Amino acid sequence: MPPPPAMDPRPVQDPFNQENRPRKRSNILLRIDSWIDSSIWNAGFRLGEIWEEITIFFRRFRTRGAWKAAFEIAGEGMNVGVAGFVLLLALALPAFEETAGNWRARDDFAVTFLDRYGNEIGHRGIIHEDSAPVDQLPDHFIKSVLATEDRRFFDHFGIDFLGLVRAMTENVKANQVVQGGSTITQQLAKNLFLTNERTLERKIKEAFLAFWLEANLSKKEILRLYLDRAYMGGGTFGAAAAAQFYFGKDITEVSIAESAMLAGLFKAPARYAPHINLPAARARANEVLSNLVQGNLMTEGQVIGARRNPASVIDRGDHDAPDYFLDWAFDEVKRIAGGFEQHSLIVRTTIDPGMQEAADAAVEAGLRQYGERYRASQAALVLIENGGAVRAMVGGRDYGESQFNRASRALRQPGSSFKIYTYSLAMEKGMTPDSSIVDAPIYWGNWNPKNYAGGYFGRIDIKTALARSVNTIPVRLAKERLGEDPIGQIMAQAKKFGVETPIRRDVTIPIGTSEVTVLDQATAYAVFPAGGYESRRHGIEQIMNYNGDVLYDFERDEPPAKRVLSEDAGNYMNQMLTRVPYVGTARRAAVDGVLTGGKTGTTQAYRDAWFCGFTGNFTAAVWFGNDDYTSSNRMTGGSLPAMTFKRLMDYAHQGIELRAIPGVENPLPTPKATPLTASASTDADGNVVPRRQRVRSLNRETTDLLRGLAEKLNTARSLGAPERLAKVDAQPELAPSTLEQ
Repeated sequence: MPPPPAMDPRPVQDPFNQENRPRKRSNILLRIDSWIDSSIWNAGFRLGEIWEEITIFFRRFRTRGAWKAAFEIAGEGMNVGVAGFVLLLALALPAFEETAGNWRARDDFAVTFLDRYGNEIGHRGIIHEDSAPVDQLPDHFIKSVLATEDRRFFDHFGIDFLGLVRAMTENVKANQVVQGGSTITQQLAKNLFLTNERTLERKIKEAFLAFWLEANLSKKEILRLYLDRAYMGGGTFGAAAAAQFYFGKDITEVSIAESAMLAGLFKAPARYAPHINLPAARARANEVLSNLVQGNLMTEGQVIGARRNPASVIDRGDHDAPDYFLDWAFDEVKRIAGGFEQHSLIVRTTIDPGMQEAADAAVEAGLRQYGERYRASQAALVLIENGGAVRAMVGGRDYGESQFNRASRALRQPGSSFKIYTYSLAMEKGMTPDSSIVDAPIYWGNWNPKNYAGGYFGRIDIKTALARSVNTIPVRLAKERLGEDPIGQIMAQAKKFGVETPIRRDVTIPIGTSEVTVLDQATAYAVFPAGGYESRRHGIEQIMNYNGDVLYDFERDEPPAKRVLSEDAGNYMNQMLTRVPYVGTARRAAVDGVLTGGKTGTTQAYRDAWFCGFTGNFTAAVWFGNDDYTSSNRMTGGSLPAMTFKRLMDYAHQGIELRAIPGVENPLPTPKATPLTASASTDADGNVVPRRQRVRSLNRETTDLLRGLAEKLNTARSLGAPERLAKVDAQPELAPSTLEQ
């Protein structure tokens, strides 16, 4: 039998004895835990009930088949649309920075511009913005503008989607662009804050800025600004200035026929300017009258008189102002005269009307004859007389269609025309045109530049490398021969040569990947015929008030030219650059009978084509390309830009004294086997166009001499002859003896 269990020595507690029972612990923590558990459970249960109710509710909208597919597409489209809108807004944000300043403020400058010979060529400033309130404008003028430009102006909120759909439909039917979808608000946004570049980014900014204008301005204010700021042809801005220029009357006094002609100018002022092409302007005005009837703004009976008696304009003669140059010169005047007390000024510029006309003709002829072949739609050109005076500027093909100055504002890659900065530095480092260097594959980090033709020449001298535009050589010079911080040296060299555009620091800039302007390149290349001195580019000779007081004189107020390139380096560069038009890539640029130097430039994918060249007398930079950065049809700098340069320089060097290029022994080009003759151009019908002849003009020395004589005559003391003649008139009997003395 097992032994009995041992007894527990602890005393047995009496359950009925309350005094001996242990004290109860607090149960607050248990209560909190219980509450949390129950709350979570209840919340989950309730959420389940809610989800069940939502599910039951949306079962009513459940679709199948085609409806389900349609709703799925619509939902995804909404998601993509919201994301796209946010992305477009991000792209448009930089444009809103333009609205931060006092953008409504108008310049208080009123400037009359004269050419280099003292002839009036145009105006800029507040005289072009003198308008009347919208309420005081003729009703038929407002209706003409709205019927032609934006019929639903008072119904939309910046963008007219119905009008956009209508325009797209009409364009598809006609298989060409016959209607535009831009509203007046969009056009105003472009005029106030943007350029005329035809890019998607610009259109996005334009749309958002149109919304911004509608949110901050009334419809009346938008219409007023549009009528005051739009370009109207003939160098005029605003409907009021156009009415004075074309009809010689105030805008409040124009007839229905005149209103229709003015309203027709907003679309293409250069094409329909009545002082240039009156038949086209009247045809366009007739379209405006038809728009008035079709838009139910006027009846046919109200416009029949305007159809039978179209508007006539004041005979302005051949008024073709250098508008691109005037825009740039106006900015220069505001920079120079900002501190002057008087802002009503007369400015003598450096522009030469004959040179300007020849430059316009050269660019237009190039685009007309070869633009379609090369798929190039735009061009820019700057001509500088050696010494720094800008004689011609072409900022685009048509100022009426686009006032964006591609010569002074467009930033484009210069390609091989940028190599001069690297080569000039190499000349400063002790190299010569005959120095040899190896053309072979080279790596700079992960970058491996290639030559245009794809192959390599092996050991080659520098002058041949420049003439053949070998890409690896300037890269090798920069990496191996320029020393410490070669990229910084190239950037500094470009700045010394007159390039005002900030240069982007990158190892690829030796072959021209950093954007510059045409004006920059013309300024830089003018250093070489100046013997290594800065070109002192300028478009303003004198600024005077209306009392004749000279407030600014370039020769008096600007510092003398500084040397930016040593004499030896400058001579070496001239010796190399003058080979390019004869044995290099720019053989179409050689000017007949005049030694020519320069460099071509072609960018990646043929987006930009350049020729920058000079003679002993003039320097010019020429660019061809497209505003939307699309590629051309294999257009190089040695093709259309070089031909345009030659066409202009052939004209510019007629009847003038030729100057030598420093450092070049032979002042004339090396004779060719074939005679140097001007290449004949043809018109649209294939007929040979006679070569342009330069108008005979005085040279600079003679002009300065005559100006000095005029100044001396103006300041000379009176001879007293009027008093003597007055005495003779008073005593007629003394006339014979007096006149014999």
